[in-house]
Amino acid sequence: MLAHVHYCAIIPQMPPILIIFIATALAFDFLNGFHGSANIVATMISSRAIEPRRALLLSAVAHFTAPFLFGVAIATTIGQEVIQPHANTMAVVLGALLAAIAWNLVTWFLGIPSSSSHALVGGLVGATVAGYGVDAIQLFGLLKIVAALMLSPLVGLITGYVLMKLVLFLARGATPRINWFFKRAQILTALGLALSHGANDAQKTMGIITMGLVGAGILARFQVPVWVTAASAGAISLGTALGGWRIIRTLGGKFYKIRPVHGFTTQIASAAVILGAAMLGGPVSTTHVVSSAILGVGSAERVSKVRWGVAGNIAAAWVLTLPASALLAALAYLVLRQLAI
Repeated sequence: MLAHVHYCAIIPQMPPILIIFIATALAFDFLNGFHGSANIVATMISSRAIEPRRALLLSAVAHFTAPFLFGVAIATTIGQEVIQPHANTMAVVLGALLAAIAWNLVTWFLGIPSSSSHALVGGLVGATVAGYGVDAIQLFGLLKIVAALMLSPLVGLITGYVLMKLVLFLARGATPRINWFFKRAQILTALGLALSHGANDAQKTMGIITMGLVGAGILARFQVPVWVTAASAGAISLGTALGGWRIIRTLGGKFYKIRPVHGFTTQIASAAVILGAAMLGGPVSTTHVVSSAILGVGSAERVSKVRWGVAGNIAAAWVLTLPASALLAALAYLVLRQLAI
């Protein structure tokens, strides 16, 4: 997979606006890790499988490693299949990033596990339409991304439900000591989930930065430099290490009381869906997949076990993310154009 990454030992000379753009992209990546750390560690912390700081550190290391292991398929999807080349301007891409960052901060403050992926795609669409009209959107690529984003929660729900039924069947008649296995096994399953999240989400920032480099003429064609991979991996890893505790509390306890078996099964289901999508180049929302897997696992044990009101509030945030981030990006684009960016 490493052969797909363009190795550039020296970071090229850049104008100040491009440096600001890259810093903004890495800030988004940091917030993605900060926001998304809850997806990886919430269930294992709530089930007391591992001490919180150790869980976050384990997740951070996996996030840094993942983009180097699994290629750049999603970066290519984000960077080349959403907007037409002529719309790939600094104002469009920077406007999309600013909108996604704003939405991430609002939902983090409210403790709502929203999707950074939805926010970024919505931002790209909103800024592009504001500047170049609907014709500048690559509809096939956008439909591919939206399909991946929309279908993945359903797949996560079903996968969590089926796996939990299987685990309950295999563990029937077991003594309470089996909880020791579910606790310890979560270290491996959480590692797999963290790798899948890093492979999926860090690539979105890699794609955005490379878009900016192509649009600014620094790169002749879309090919992710190794320093972009390293910087993106480092930013999401740092954000993960610090952890978004508000959202960890939401995912880890507000749906239902998470026990070791729930954490174990949720992590396997989520990792399978997210990593499969990453290998196919489908940018999915880790937040959506993990949340829906938690719901599927709980429903398999007992449907009434799940606090569906909390799930409804989160689903409302999911629905709002695309239009809200698109509107914010359109406004940001108009401001940036006035500033001659």
